Amino acid sequence: MKRFVKADPWRIIQEGFDPAQQLVAESLFSIGNGRMGQRGNFEEKYSGPSLQGHYVGGIYYPDRTKVGWWKNGYPEYFAKVLNAPSWIQILWSVDGEDVDLYSAKAVPVFYRELNMHEGYLKRSCIIELKNGKQLQIDSLRFCSMTRHEAGVIQYAITPLNFSGNIQLCLPVDAHVQNADANYREKFWEHVHSETSASSAFVVARTKKSGFVVSTGIHARILLHKQILPVSFEHVSDEKYAALQAMLPVKQGNTYVIEKYAAVLSSLNHQPSCILTSTQNQLQTFVQIGFDQLLAEQKNYWAEKWQTMDVQIEGDVEAQQGIRFNIFQLHQTYTGDDERLNIGPKGFTGEKYGGATYWDTEAYCLPFYLATAGQQVARNLLLYRYRHLPKAIENARKLGFGKGAALYPMVTMNGEECHNEWEITFEEIHRNGAIAYAIWNYVNYTGDEAYLIDYGLEVLIAIARFWAQRVNWSEPKQKYVILGVTGPNEYENNVNNNWYTNYIACWCMEYAETAIQYVKQQAPQKFASLCAQLEFDEENEISAWRHIRQHMYLPEEPSSGILLQQEGYLDKEQQLVSDLSPDDLPLYKHWSWDRILRSCFIKQADVLQGIYFFEDRFSTEQIRRNFYFYEPRTVHESSLSPCIHSILAAKIGDEQKAYELYLRTARLDLDDYNKDTADGCHITSMAGTWLSIVQGFAGMRVRRGALHFRPFIPSRWQAYEFRFQFRGNWLRVRVSHKEILIENHGNKPLEVFIFDEPHRIDEQHRVCVQRT
Repeated sequence: MKRFVKADPWRIIQEGFDPAQQLVAESLFSIGNGRMGQRGNFEEKYSGPSLQGHYVGGIYYPDRTKVGWWKNGYPEYFAKVLNAPSWIQILWSVDGEDVDLYSAKAVPVFYRELNMHEGYLKRSCIIELKNGKQLQIDSLRFCSMTRHEAGVIQYAITPLNFSGNIQLCLPVDAHVQNADANYREKFWEHVHSETSASSAFVVARTKKSGFVVSTGIHARILLHKQILPVSFEHVSDEKYAALQAMLPVKQGNTYVIEKYAAVLSSLNHQPSCILTSTQNQLQTFVQIGFDQLLAEQKNYWAEKWQTMDVQIEGDVEAQQGIRFNIFQLHQTYTGDDERLNIGPKGFTGEKYGGATYWDTEAYCLPFYLATAGQQVARNLLLYRYRHLPKAIENARKLGFGKGAALYPMVTMNGEECHNEWEITFEEIHRNGAIAYAIWNYVNYTGDEAYLIDYGLEVLIAIARFWAQRVNWSEPKQKYVILGVTGPNEYENNVNNNWYTNYIACWCMEYAETAIQYVKQQAPQKFASLCAQLEFDEENEISAWRHIRQHMYLPEEPSSGILLQQEGYLDKEQQLVSDLSPDDLPLYKHWSWDRILRSCFIKQADVLQGIYFFEDRFSTEQIRRNFYFYEPRTVHESSLSPCIHSILAAKIGDEQKAYELYLRTARLDLDDYNKDTADGCHITSMAGTWLSIVQGFAGMRVRRGALHFRPFIPSRWQAYEFRFQFRGNWLRVRVSHKEILIENHGNKPLEVFIFDEPHRIDEQHRVCVQRT
């Protein structure tokens, strides 16, 4: 575990330059605004290990699938989140020597800060070049949250021990490539480049997918707050445009470069006029000016933190972790465009590709439901609804018919684009997460109309898939599901994964419930849908019921353990505590064969199902399975610790709940799994919020009412959070003495605290003393 950031409640701070940590730091110091974002790269040249990354939401490339042996059903491409044309670079040299922190003689002072409260990245450092020249660099940049196509940098240079000339280059560069390109192909082709006065523009188009991105920059240089009359030399070439200048500098003077950027894409602009739109937008940003744009940024984040913040008193590391996670989530997805989704790395890296995994529905939806509101969460569901025809096509490619849908494991546009057979063909539990998200949304919001207008059509298609994916086992006299990979990806091609079998049954059950509701509330709509889908209500529902009643769910009767899959206890049973620390993480030290033969679990699997359907299991059942599986779980999926933390809280294991909360909250900050260099684990960050709200506070929604069973870790003095529920904003504060719930809405609510009902009128509170 690497800990090189300083604990602070509102900032991620790095003091002292450490090239060995640069890749991790680039991930941690990433910034974004929901439409675009970038890794925390330096503006100036950096010749050391680095992943230069700027990403634009919804822009992707269908990279050719790279597999040794092609199998029928493989997707033809693996979608790449594209490294887009770079606009942040401020390249400069002194007496022919590039300013480069990696190759410099020394970096005696270095400070970098991600200010989460106000939404910007800043840096201050002193660098000594090999030629003996010393300079100070002070930079501040952000992607505007109020103007989603704007990026801004304020970059100050102070020569400390010399006067002379600095050679300056301010480019827009589309000569970029993805680090994970399967065939080392560059994905952009030239459309147009030009420069004029103090501006430069590059328009580039993606190969195959045909997306167009137009990037424009405008630069000005200030001394003592006055704009210097710099005459830029213009350089324009294929996929490249730059402003260059020779800048005379005096020792002790500070020269401030303001670089404004406008980044527009064909998702929102017609390619034929995108350059003109870029020029107009850029002019607007420049006229507004750096100070006003920064003020807007600060005001935006101050307002958002009023509704999103989770406050922890008495534990600065826990506080920093939850705020970092919330900050990165909101930088990744703001919810105002239903075409976008929450990529597993967001704008912090390229690993995994795609924009959407089952993580969104299983982990992120509850966070956005509570902190961003009903419409944002609805957009996440509509994203999947729009992809239903592709999900049906995906299932058809694998041999399923009659409108059965298999949602993709990884996707950009609804097509499957993941090329590992054990995932693409077998990790079919993802279908269950889509159905569960519909239930979760309706249960939380009460928006039953969603079932009528959109949800039921998806649920029927998913139920049809499960009905075709099972088969009858004569020896067992049960339905079985063979050849799957459950959430635990350290088990591939297994039979009767408990979680998969269980959620398949639940999907068919919920589909039937939804059918009865829609049939009663909107009979004409239901009749129309039946005709459209050729749905045989009586026979199909009868088949679903028979499957549910006769599904094989593996269990060890003597111990009451729900078996992760058939034959799990045939494995040599070991605990994680039996392993040497040198073995971890397993995927970096063991062969895949050894992992598959072991009993070790990557992430919550049985426990994932128990978490989803908690009310169907007794506390004793939860406790028994938790203490069996958690000691065998290596938590090498970022999605794992939060589920275990929530269940530990449920069974009253404070130590384990806190330990696993801290692991999920600081997974990237402390690089637990030694993979933060690839990018932050954005989707699992929602699990940090879940660990506090559903775990420590015990918040549940049952039959339209809020329930709480709070406890507080002993090392905390108090914690509090705000959330939205059915039109009301509420504040919950838990201390060792009392539980306080305030209703800031305009209608009364009934809440249950330890199963006791309490009415909270609008603009009132309830306070329960802890015993």
